[in-house]
Amino acid sequence: MTATSTIILQVQNLVKHFPILGGSVFARSIGAVRAVDDVSFSVHQGETFGLVGESGCGKTTMGRCILQLERPTAGQVIFAGQELTGLTEARLRVIRRQMQVIFQDPYSSLNPRMTVGQMLAEPLQVHGIVPSRVERRQRVAELLSEVGLPSALTERYAHELSGGQRQRVGIARALAMQPSFIVCDEPVSALDVSIQAQIMNLLDDLQERYGITYLFVAHDLSVVRHISDRVAVMYLGKLVELADWQLLYEEPLHPYTKALLAAVPIPDPEVEAHRERIILRGEVPSPSNPPAGCVFHPRCPLAIAECQRVVPEFREVKPGHWAACIRV
Repeated sequence: MTATSTIILQVQNLVKHFPILGGSVFARSIGAVRAVDDVSFSVHQGETFGLVGESGCGKTTMGRCILQLERPTAGQVIFAGQELTGLTEARLRVIRRQMQVIFQDPYSSLNPRMTVGQMLAEPLQVHGIVPSRVERRQRVAELLSEVGLPSALTERYAHELSGGQRQRVGIARALAMQPSFIVCDEPVSALDVSIQAQIMNLLDDLQERYGITYLFVAHDLSVVRHISDRVAVMYLGKLVELADWQLLYEEPLHPYTKALLAAVPIPDPEVEAHRERIILRGEVPSPSNPPAGCVFHPRCPLAIAECQRVVPEFREVKPGHWAACIRV
């Protein structure tokens, strides 16, 4: 991890609401799912920025909005000095050579009708990066080598590969564009634990070799800990905490972060037996009907009456350590 002070990505007051349509004859909007609700952060060149939260908190939608696979309802996404939300599809196509994605499911994200070689050669041909067929074949072999796969796999189809091999192909496909920024959308959650470690080490090696910046989306804090420089915690469409990974794990400020960390198992049975347990009450509220005030207050062990009325400001509590809680 060789993060610099140069900011490669800025997300400013990003909002993404999905309309809920109703009516038996004419569809009309009767509400909205607030998937991402006024989120701001920046990512430095060469770093791995971890984005963590429970399923349904909006972290995948955040990644898709950054890539403009989903157009934001409001806010700005500034990549390498270029504001993306107002760009046409033609202009975005040029920018996307620098922004790639590794999907969560390595099976459904690969075309079952194409061989590995065809999948890796297609973007090289479409974007005119390697116009010659012979050179494309050579480049495909190089890409497979970079992710630890033999060139013999070029003639295989996705269903003939293991889960780890499929994810390596997905990583190779992202690398084909020689991007400076990659959104990793839970890239190891569908894999066995031993394979997870291999993929994490591969991503780390590629970052050191090419200086790639990662936005690493995950629900598992123990996974994010080993790869991230900074970690942001998301709950019900909002950021609740952001800090350097070591600071976040050693001195968490937000009660939701503390609860997430308490759920991570510790291999030492003596420490595990005596550490504090934090059990959250209730279920995550619906993003179509979030609670007033602090969105976490219905489940928060520290909540007071004021939490039901006041929307906490996401502020810098300590140098480099941000939190959204009036009790901090």
